[in-house]
Amino acid sequence: MPLLAWDVEHFLRLHRLHPFWCFIWNSRRDSSITPVYATKAAIIEAITELEALFPKGEVSTDSDVLRAHGFSDNSYHPSAPHSVVVLAHSTEDVVKIVKIANKYRIPITAFSGGTSLEGHFGGTPGVGGICIDLSTMDSIISINEADSDMVVQSGAKWEDINHTLEDQGIPLFFPLDPGPGATIGGMIGTGCSGTNAVRYGTAKAEWFLNVTVVLPNGEVIKTRRRARKSSTGFDTTKLFIGAEGTLGIVTEATLRLAPRLPTSVATVAFPDVRQAVDAVTEILNKGVPIQCVELLDDQMMGAINKSGLSDRKYAEMDSLFFKFQGSLEAQKEASATIKKIVEKYGGKHFQAARDEKEASDLWQNRKYALWSTMALYPGARAWTTDVAVPVSRLPELVLETKKDLAASDIKSTIVGHVGDGNFHAIMIVRNAEELEAVREAVHRLVHRALALDGTCTGEHGVGVGKKEYLVEELGPGTVELMRTIKRAIDPHNLFNPGKLYPDADSKPGSHH
Repeated sequence: MPLLAWDVEHFLRLHRLHPFWCFIWNSRRDSSITPVYATKAAIIEAITELEALFPKGEVSTDSDVLRAHGFSDNSYHPSAPHSVVVLAHSTEDVVKIVKIANKYRIPITAFSGGTSLEGHFGGTPGVGGICIDLSTMDSIISINEADSDMVVQSGAKWEDINHTLEDQGIPLFFPLDPGPGATIGGMIGTGCSGTNAVRYGTAKAEWFLNVTVVLPNGEVIKTRRRARKSSTGFDTTKLFIGAEGTLGIVTEATLRLAPRLPTSVATVAFPDVRQAVDAVTEILNKGVPIQCVELLDDQMMGAINKSGLSDRKYAEMDSLFFKFQGSLEAQKEASATIKKIVEKYGGKHFQAARDEKEASDLWQNRKYALWSTMALYPGARAWTTDVAVPVSRLPELVLETKKDLAASDIKSTIVGHVGDGNFHAIMIVRNAEELEAVREAVHRLVHRALALDGTCTGEHGVGVGKKEYLVEELGPGTVELMRTIKRAIDPHNLFNPGKLYPDADSKPGSHH
């Protein structure tokens, strides 16, 4: 027989349980509590206090600075300016800012690389808030080559990390490779991945051994020690991976590194997406040592040819770009195996790089995907979105999406991390009419992915752009559990409010 609410409350009072558990119970009973934030006068007072604490020039209310930290040319989602931007240089700086935010009940949002596509770092509408700029917290604190790990501040960029390791002659690298300019803090917040995911997994794998986090009450925690493995309870590091800065602000992280192996590249064209994906499935199941396998559709290959960014001309067909790794002998064997398999599935125009330079040039053409698309439409902007499905369902998703975009007269290209079922649609926007058409197309794409047992986002994160789909994807119970954890850690809803968690009154499909 189920307990009544009165029975549980009586039990809590009778046994004098810790206030935390009482809070958890009460939070689950009322998920519609509206936070009370600071008045404009209180925010002005807080800014004065911040200016007294930090050196001149590190606390800014300049309109251009506020806009740069609250809006992004990469995102079409609604946003709002912050009230103030504060430049932090250390964990201690972050603690000072968070304590002032608590004192005045002011929302607080972390910012570093500013590469978000889903509106992660905007201010709180009607309130503003404090933006902590972590971009100068980009130091490499230590490199432990013998242990294959390193400790960095959260503003460090993954590309700079790998350049440093290479420059120091250390034969290791950090394999997570999202878009250029992404920083460790943002990569943790969004649970990112990239082209290497088919071989090395995502941010939610074991690449972050621990994180140092400032909690919403100003307390600093380190989630675990530096040991490669630990079975001491559940992994609190993962609590913050994908939390999008809503549970804590990451200031440092210990990164696991992988051996840097020689690589080579090959490309091949196919009559259609289904044959390309079938070939990839066999390649993966046979254990061919590939580091990346990328799908570029016929429109993307045409864009590369026409953009002028490449000297090479490709067949304008759905194509795969492979990167495989290992010794020269292993690379030759992998190339031969891949060639044999892809030809079995109708692959044509197989090209394997003959040397390092050719391999670099071929892979650079893959990396030019966005810029090649944009080069065809001078003055236009692009809306880039991502979804992911089980690999076997990817052909259906891509084919239906291409039909939809063509029927909607949307100029677009597609690029995907085909080895894990994740793909990106790059859609051109030149006016308000096209913007609305693209917005509707994204909505249909997400529902198409969810119907195929997929996800609304494979690597870009939720932000404000995808939060309406969480209940449909995860179910109300899982979303309520997420909200309960949020309320337990951040009872005043100060950390990045309005992101990740669906609005209390939103319903699946209510995207306007």
